[in-house]
Amino acid sequence: MEKLFKTILLITLTCLFMSACSSNNTPSNASSDDAKNILIAVSPDYPPYESLTTSNEIEGFDVDMVEWLFNYINSQGYNYTYEWKQMSFDTIISAIQTDQVDLGVSGFTYDPERKVLFSNPYFKSAEVALVNSNSDINTLEDLKGKNIGAQMGTTGETCANEIEGATVMAIEDMGICIQTLISGGVDAVIADLAVANNYAANGDFKVLDEMLLDEDNYIIAKQGNDELMNIINEAIDAFKASDDYNALAEKWGL
Repeated sequence: MEKLFKTILLITLTCLFMSACSSNNTPSNASSDDAKNILIAVSPDYPPYESLTTSNEIEGFDVDMVEWLFNYINSQGYNYTYEWKQMSFDTIISAIQTDQVDLGVSGFTYDPERKVLFSNPYFKSAEVALVNSNSDINTLEDLKGKNIGAQMGTTGETCANEIEGATVMAIEDMGICIQTLISGGVDAVIADLAVANNYAANGDFKVLDEMLLDEDNYIIAKQGNDELMNIINEAIDAFKASDDYNALAEKWGL
């Protein structure tokens, strides 16, 4: 009985030791049975980056990009799922900072006032002015003293406020910005180049040739969330090096 007890004890200790070693040696990127879900904030009123279909499904370049990124991430041994959380653009930063969401993907450009962690850039952008096609505004100089619309909380709003003598109308939804432009409530709308080009290609608008600001697009996360952002950055670099990058840019008119 004493030999049997010692044998059982030895087997138990061996199993515990092997289990501990296995746990300690598991790579940090190894997948587990329980996937980690990432909540992504988006303001789907900014085509071609993100918008809603007639059936209220989110679509756009950012949407396709995120799908590509997480497919790549999981192919590297991680186990992530993700879901979108719709909110107005001007509330996404605070939602990131207060841990309501993990990431913000909504055509974000760099602004030092935004106290968040920025990813590697994933696309070139610029802030430009969009006007009605029959407008006599043809240069940035012509914007001085005019009524200017911009989406609330964007770098476009910042640029609008820097136009000499301009009266700026900050509007929560970009779609309403455009409707205000059509109705004559504002003389111009400041927006990302791709967004302005999208509206000009599908409506009675023109985009001024001069840029107000040259910039890039980024994914954002809470400051200090470096572990997740490092994974995202690796995926962004792989995405930009892939054939799918140009294919999706062409698909969405970027």
